[in-house]
Amino acid sequence: MRFVLLAEGDTEKQAIGDFLKRWLDPQLSEPVGMKVVNFKGNAQLVRKIVAKGRDYLDGPDASEIVAVIGLLDLYGLDIYPAGCTSVQDRFHWAVQHFEEQVNRPKFRMFFAVHEFEAWILSQPDILPRSVLDVLPSSAEQPEVVDFNRPPARLLNELYRSQTGKSYKKTTYGKQLFGRLDPAVAVQKCPHLKSMLEEMLQLAKEAGL
Repeated sequence: MRFVLLAEGDTEKQAIGDFLKRWLDPQLSEPVGMKVVNFKGNAQLVRKIVAKGRDYLDGPDASEIVAVIGLLDLYGLDIYPAGCTSVQDRFHWAVQHFEEQVNRPKFRMFFAVHEFEAWILSQPDILPRSVLDVLPSSAEQPEVVDFNRPPARLLNELYRSQTGKSYKKTTYGKQLFGRLDPAVAVQKCPHLKSMLEEMLQLAKEAGL
């Protein structure tokens, strides 16, 4: 039995599946599979998520799928209706929007608030010491690092100022996610906690 994770980029493909499994597997009777599908950008995922979600859930292997999970950054999307500006408004609107469009019982839509890099900020001691020393106090609540200076931009600014190098998502992100303790991230990121708890419940209902 496996989850199918529809994700937007290379970092998710390389690191997110393992990160999620490190929280889920110890609480299950057997490890859950995790197939991560990389859509090479949020625009591609937004365009194709309905068709792809249905393809998996209506396909010949549907009985082996715990759920299809859509996973996007809340930041960087241009799909929100006018007046939908707060984090909670955008989050709830977008979840409902995609789940209604896919319209399958085993499809769930989740968002990293505001980006996957918020999860990295939850455990700052995995960052280089020079970056850690200048991390702003706002990062103590990672999901509050906002649309104006989202987590990846913040990390890029700090890496450039302290190391002279840009923050490379596919290089540093993979390394940092490999060191990140999901139990720590869950404590500081309520939306991540909600996602993992729902995935855990789905896996148990599937017999794992």
